[in-house]
Amino acid sequence: MRTTSVLISGASIAGPALAYWLQRYGFAVTVVERAPELRPGGQAVDFKGATHRTVLERMGIWDEIHRRQTGKTDMVLEDAEGRESAVISGEFTGGDVEILRGDLAEILYERTAEGCEYLFGNSITALRETDAGVQVEFERAPARTFDLVVGCDGIHSRVRALTLGPESEFVKHLGYYYCTAGAAGWGHDPNGPRRRNRSVAYNEPGRLAVRGGNKAAHMYMFAADVLEYDRRDEAAQRRLLAEAFAGAVGPVPAMMAELADLDSFYLDSLGQVRMKGGYTKGRIALVGDSAYGNTLGGFGTGLAVVGAYVLAGELALADGDHTVAFARYDEAMKRYAKIAGKSNAGRFLAPRTARGIRMRNWFVGSRLFDLMLKYSDNAANDIDLRDYPALVAAER
Repeated sequence: MRTTSVLISGASIAGPALAYWLQRYGFAVTVVERAPELRPGGQAVDFKGATHRTVLERMGIWDEIHRRQTGKTDMVLEDAEGRESAVISGEFTGGDVEILRGDLAEILYERTAEGCEYLFGNSITALRETDAGVQVEFERAPARTFDLVVGCDGIHSRVRALTLGPESEFVKHLGYYYCTAGAAGWGHDPNGPRRRNRSVAYNEPGRLAVRGGNKAAHMYMFAADVLEYDRRDEAAQRRLLAEAFAGAVGPVPAMMAELADLDSFYLDSLGQVRMKGGYTKGRIALVGDSAYGNTLGGFGTGLAVVGAYVLAGELALADGDHTVAFARYDEAMKRYAKIAGKSNAGRFLAPRTARGIRMRNWFVGSRLFDLMLKYSDNAANDIDLRDYPALVAAER
């Protein structure tokens, strides 16, 4: 029987997670990634609940994630004079276990590099589906045909745009932008003991500035309508951020002075993917943020890993028949991914009014906040997770 070939676009989290399972089930996997190499560092990501843990344990990476985890980070909200107003607990911001995105990507890459083909420094420029497969054109490689193509390429997905239409039809702007810069981990020492970390945050209406405990990590958020800027022009983005925080007081002027010396600068909008139907079309599927992303919504990494597990498992059970597997994947993930559409981190972290800031500070110290944490824990487990490895082994 001919081996089903699958092209995965994106080598961050969803892509290598999907590659792990597909290669394990005997598929021929190619991963294409625009970046020239794995991107280190990045913001911290987290997992929570039994469902996430089950998938990670079946992948054999749960212990390694724990070994390389960051410590919990409490966000201490202060006023302009440095007085504490409220504390957002690390349990809310970091789930059960938190790890730097780059470290997680490295763990997944190490377990797939030998059995999969990786094309770094490249990207998809065209897709054309035929009866025989999907003809793919690349920016820096000859055209090839694959049986299936999966977009794991983030909220600005090229695969989604080439397959379904422009980003504006599927991504809702949530009214905010965010920026991260400098060393990730907020003071975490990967070689030191696990400890409670502390970041200090300052709010003004529609603006948030956060400094990590080591002062070498910053995060900013500000309210704004859709902005036009070149996502490849870092200097222009730095100027845009400076304009957004012009006139801010408290720690912001000092942070802006520090920012000039911080690298790993990243700025993007907060967006929410809203798919009209499922996450598949013909021989092409979407997994992770390209399908059900919600920037800083708190569930993206877990959804990506679970979605990869489900799609690969259904493809294996269907012996590569995408017409069967894609329908089952859509059905399973449409309910589970609903949690991605229920939050707006910008509205919570950077309320647009002084009254909104006061209400948020009251809320995080109230019983209602505890109930919200309990609801999010339940939502993280709201899926009937099949034991695909066991099912596939039994069928074979």
